[in-house]
Amino acid sequence: MKINDVILKTVSQAGVLIILTFGVYLFLSGHNQPGGGFIGGLVLATAFVLMFLTFDSDTVNKAIPFDFKKISAIGVLLAFSSSTVPMFFGQPFMSQSFGYFNLPIFGKTELATVTIFETGVALTVIGVVVNIITSISEDE
Repeated sequence: MKINDVILKTVSQAGVLIILTFGVYLFLSGHNQPGGGFIGGLVLATAFVLMFLTFDSDTVNKAIPFDFKKISAIGVLLAFSSSTVPMFFGQPFMSQSFGYFNLPIFGKTELATVTIFETGVALTVIGVVVNIITSISEDE
């Protein structure tokens, strides 16, 4: 007998949208307020975990054709490279810089290199958490 889980799937789709929006907000507010790559990555990873819990792995893998091991490796590479590049310019390890730019829609906006580091951290956290959850779920 097949279980009718239409309500679960519908509510979780709305929940995933809300969780993804909140995760992006936490990520983007990270260098000026509490938040950042780690907590934003954890929140974003919970959206993927919710999808894996609601739908079967094959459906999620078809909808999101990412290899999360590669995502975590790209994240580590991005965080490490953004930390070491300043050393080539005579700056200490993990030096960050920022500037104000006039962007067409947003106006005067601060752009910082810490966002590159935080992106690497977020990608690493997302990749590791989803890999752990999928590897646990595959063990039967």
